[in-house]
Formats: sequence, structure tokens, C-alpha cells
Amino acid sequence: AQGSIVPLMTEFENEVKFNQKFFQRIKYVYDHEYNTLKGEDKKLLEVVYKDFTHAGALLPKEKMARMQEINKELAKLQQDFGDMLPKAANEATVWVNDVKELSGLSEADIAQCKKDAESRGGKAPYCIVITNTTQQPILASLDNRSLRERVYNASIHRTDGTGAYNTFPIIVKIARLRAEKAQLMGYKNYASYSLEKTMAKNTDNVYAFLRQMIGAYKPKAEEQTKAIEEYMKGQVDKLTGEQVNANNSSTSQLVNSSTSLQPYDRFYYSSKMKKDQFNFSDDDVKPYFNLDSVLVNGIFYAAHRVYGLSFRERKDIPTYHKDMKVFDVLDADGKQLALFYCDYFRRPTKRGGAWMSAFLKQSLDRNQKPLIYNVCNYAKAPEGQPTLLTWDETQTMFHEFGHALHGMLSHCKYNTLSGTAVARDFVEMPSQFNESFASIPEVFNHYARHNKTNEPMPDALREKMLGSLNFLSAYALGENLAATCLDMAWHCLSPSEVPTAEEAPAFEKKVLAEIGLLNSQIPPRYSTSYFNHIWGGGYAAGYYSYLWSEVLAVNIADYFAEHGALTRKVGDDFRQKVLSRGNTRDLMTIFSDFTGLKAPDTKGLLKARGM
Repeated sequence: AQGSIVPLMTEFENEVKFNQKFFQRIKYVYDHEYNTLKGEDKKLLEVVYKDFTHAGALLPKEKMARMQEINKELAKLQQDFGDMLPKAANEATVWVNDVKELSGLSEADIAQCKKDAESRGGKAPYCIVITNTTQQPILASLDNRSLRERVYNASIHRTDGTGAYNTFPIIVKIARLRAEKAQLMGYKNYASYSLEKTMAKNTDNVYAFLRQMIGAYKPKAEEQTKAIEEYMKGQVDKLTGEQVNANNSSTSQLVNSSTSLQPYDRFYYSSKMKKDQFNFSDDDVKPYFNLDSVLVNGIFYAAHRVYGLSFRERKDIPTYHKDMKVFDVLDADGKQLALFYCDYFRRPTKRGGAWMSAFLKQSLDRNQKPLIYNVCNYAKAPEGQPTLLTWDETQTMFHEFGHALHGMLSHCKYNTLSGTAVARDFVEMPSQFNESFASIPEVFNHYARHNKTNEPMPDALREKMLGSLNFLSAYALGENLAATCLDMAWHCLSPSEVPTAEEAPAFEKKVLAEIGLLNSQIPPRYSTSYFNHIWGGGYAAGYYSYLWSEVLAVNIADYFAEHGALTRKVGDDFRQKVLSRGNTRDLMTIFSDFTGLKAPDTKGLLKARGM
């Protein structure tokens, strides 16, 4: 359906944006009335006029015609890229014949591997499904080193032409067309063209921000890699000694031709180090993170405490899949604010990752309440069993609901300006900030209850888990920085500088080496060939915004912590000054009005990340 509709939508977009009679009427209003308008009316005119001019409405005829062709080609290519990813991920599934190879996994995880194998045709009794990021969470538990290597290689080679799928021919076409588009508009490159409408404004500011992060990150990363290497050596020596003492002739999968730390070993030994140091593992805490409890007793509870919201499940509203749920969102006075839909489980045909969007956006002008949805890709437990999450997955639920709140609590006249219709480097702030509620003790104790006994997580275990969050934290920042720098590099090229499909892998290595982030131990969170945010999604030259807006989020979380994290007074203030405003005011002004800061404070992020 999407494949047939996208060309029609692109044609329609071109028809509107390049309709000169229509644009001249907008331009007339802009030229004659902009200075007399106020508030949202003025902002709407500014946004609409700039949308048209940014699309090319002021271009001469021949350039305008070429721009329309580029838009059509890009829409098709981005669709093709997006279509290829789930197919490639399915093809990259790692099949396992013997349950012994799954040593280290919990019973629930093994049951999931069996269920996944059955749903994918049963080529073998068990399988490991590849998730959308480079590193695979399951590598933290798998004892079998050869299988870890297979899983890691399946991930990094899923779309580079090593197997059945190769996205590089599509990617270089997209990069060239975007660079040509920027050139037509008079910009040096696509990044300069794209960043004009953001908080960062230009590439110099983005790179200054990134280099500041890289400078703080690199020494920590080297120190932590060395610590993991030494730990691994000790573990291997210990295991080898045990084998010799037992006169065991069979060679452990752990000890093979190379005992140096490899990328597929890092999560495994990091997890063991963490268990040794903090005396707990992810499997110890998963029973306390039941998806249903996280949603109702965690996410909804925090929203009730902070914003006065209540949620009532609706069984009478149709959904596009039977696993979805729908809730009425009620304000403190009992009036309906919105509908909230959630689609949390993965399916073979579903694109990876997690996101929020709206079926309909809020608008006072149209008397339209928002219809908001969250999507995730969690493995659904077998029938009759609760779906248990990792801490990372729990935070993802809080994160996506932060976006949902931005849409649901919007109070704007025009839907063009409402909800999440803000710059990329601001839109992630409400979601990243909402993650902070997941670990506030009162909220945590309300939802983190054992799925069988309903007992809260013991204080000692909770303190160990929360205390370990910044353990070996350089990895998470490093993989994000590397992906961000790839995004920027691809979009800072002129059309003639874009490499060929064959040259693309070497270009990726060159880019990372030049900025000091080429590190086999800490690869990009998304390698070029499966980086859906920038080739299939809307984050081209914008992936930096996750880090940029994380700084904003940490600054806001610090303000909440100082003034009362779960108090309605602070929550209502944040709702009124930030969440309800959409894109009706300058975004830096919105941020400053609430926090009192003149500019984002990057030190807050490094401190929050334990660096």
C-alpha cells in the first residue's frame, strides 16, 4: 500500500509546493501583513512561507522542474531502502540446531528463540532475530563464542552486499540527489541546507558540539576497553586452567584461535564484569519489568502524578493489529484530551526500532483532539506468559511516551504548529526527559514488581542496578557519536564528492578515522548500509539531534530534581511553557523560559553519563 501511495503523495506535495499562483498569494500575505500579525498567526505565516521557499518556490522554472524530479526520485529511493531493511534483517536471522549452543540464555529467552524459529519457517529448532542496531543485546548472554561471532557478523553484514541484500547502490543515489538539491537551492551541501531550520543552525556548530563530546569520550573509551581486555584475559586463563586440571580434551567455544577481545565479545564480558562488580545480571531484574506494569504502574502513574492525567482502556475502537491497545487520555478535570494507541510487539513484516506519531494532530482551530500512537519491537512472550523487558527496553517505553505527551498535551491553534512539529534537535528533548521518571524511586517501586509475586524489587537489587547504569558508559556515547559523524559526513558532500557504491565502505572508515572514532571495539550504532534514520527516515544531517536534545533533557531533569520531580506545580509549569507550545515560539526561548538557562549546558550530559 505504501509503495503505491508514496508516489501519489510526492506528486501532490510537488503540486502544492510549486504551484506559483498559490505561492504568490502566500508571498503577498507575507510581504504585506507579516509585521501586523501576532502570536500563532504570525508564526504560522512564517513557517508556511519558509516551507515553500525552502522547498524551492522561488527557483527559476528550469531549476524548479529539476527539483520536482529529485523529490520524486528521492521518495522512491527512500521507500526502496525502507522496504529492504526488514527483508534483510529476516534474511540475516541466525539459525541454531542445538539448544546447547544457547548456553547462557534464560529459559524465557530460549523459549523466545524457539517461538521466533517457528514463526519464521522453522529452518532449525531455534533462531536469533537480528535487531536494528549494530550490537545485538543477546550477545551479553551467549556463552558460545562462535555463535556470538555469527550473530555479530549477521548484524554488520546484513545490507553490505556480503549476503543477499546491498543498500549501497540506493544510498549513493540518495546522497547525490540530496547534494544536488542543496546545490540548486544555493547551499554548499545538504547538511547546510537542512540545518538552517534547527536550533544548531549550521555545520560548524554541530561539529563544535561533537568535538567537545569526542574530547571527553576518547580517554574514557580507551580506559574501559583496556579494563575489559584484562578481565577477558583473566577469564580465559581461568577457564583454560580448569580444563587442564580436569584433563578435558574438548576445546571450549570460549577459547579458540584468537583470545583477543573482539567486538562480539565486548557485551559478553562487560556483562560479566558488571555482574562481578555489582553482583547482579539483566536476568535478575527482568522478572520485575513486566510490560503491562511498566505501562500502567510506571508510565501512566508518572503522568498522573506530574500532569494529572488518567488513562482508561477502550475495547470498542478498531486497531490495525489485535495486539494493540487503545486508551482514553483524561485531563485532571475528567475531560478527554486524546486517544493513545500502543503497538509494542515485533512482527516479521514490521520495521525495526521504536517511534511515536499521530493519526490526527491537535488543533484548536479545527476542534481536533490528538490521536497519538507509540510503536516498539519487543518480543512477545508465549501465550499466557507476561512479556518481560530489559531495563533498556523499559526506558525506551518511557522515551516514546515522552513524545506521546508532546503530542497529547499540545494546546495550539494550528495543527501545522502543534505537538511534535518542532526542529529535530528539539523534538527528542521531551522523550529523553521522560526517561528520567523511570528511575525516580517512587515511580520505580510502583511498577518494578515481580511478575509472579508482585513484590517490589528489593532495595539492594534496585540500588545495584541503578548504580550500574553508567558502568562502562563510554560505549553508548561512542556508538552514537560514530553514527552521528557518519550522517554528517555523507551530507556534507557535494554531488561530485559522493563515493560510488563500491567505494562507500572505505568512505565510512575514512570518515571515522579522520575524526578519531574508527574503533572496531565501538562501531557506529548504525553502519551506513542499515542507517534507516538518515536514508529511510527524516534524520538526514539530523542524527546529532539525539545528543543535542539529550543535553536539553538533562538540563530540564536537573530543574525538576531541584524543584520537585513529581510535583504538579513543576509539571504544570513544564506543560504550559514547553509541552503545550508546539512550534509556536522560538525553541531556545521556550527552553530558557522554563529552565532559566540562556543556553544548553553540555556539562550536564557528560555528568549524567558518568564522564
